[in-house]
Amino acid sequence: MSDTIDIISQLSRGLGITVSILIASAILAYFMAFFAGLCRLSSSRIVRVATGFYIEIFRGTSLIVQLFWLYYAIPIIFGIQLGNNWVIGVIAIGLNYGAYLSEVVRGSIISVDKGQTEAAVALNMSKKQRMRLIILPQAIRMMLPEFGNYTIQMLKGTSLVYLIGLTDILYYGNMMRNTNLDLSPLIYILVLVFYFLLALPLIWFTRKAEDISKKGVAS
Repeated sequence: MSDTIDIISQLSRGLGITVSILIASAILAYFMAFFAGLCRLSSSRIVRVATGFYIEIFRGTSLIVQLFWLYYAIPIIFGIQLGNNWVIGVIAIGLNYGAYLSEVVRGSIISVDKGQTEAAVALNMSKKQRMRLIILPQAIRMMLPEFGNYTIQMLKGTSLVYLIGLTDILYYGNMMRNTNLDLSPLIYILVLVFYFLLALPLIWFTRKAEDISKKGVAS
């Protein structure tokens, strides 16, 4: 019992980093999702191609590789320091999942029934008004479940930031494992419990989002 309490106490030291990375990277990912998703629907070919390049790069390469590139390679090759390891962790996770979520945004927008757009045109609405008042409110309802699922994935992704020196939950778990090899099974069971408890509110939100997405969308 004393070992369990000691491990929980140590793992709790990394809780703040894990939660702060999750919140900040989720905000960045959501922003990039809407920005890139809407750009993919732009009438400008240059905008669509540039956005598509970002999406395919971040979807097509590993998050670990992206972390190492932002933290090690870019400062060495280009002499550009993007910030401390916390900032780089947020940027890497936010841009990575923002690329995935941008396709959710794009797909949800084009899934809104065409009759809605035709009705808005008949009411003499501008393109911006149609998007803001008719299309986006319905599309956002459809996006919610996937946003919830990807936020859970982002929580799991935060476990990689220990690779660039951030003292998150997994960092303290590995530190304890290195000095207490016989406690390794217990340590990693408790690490798993920590991540599961953090995921529970997100799982609840995702289930609620699935109910919300079924309402108020024209089909």
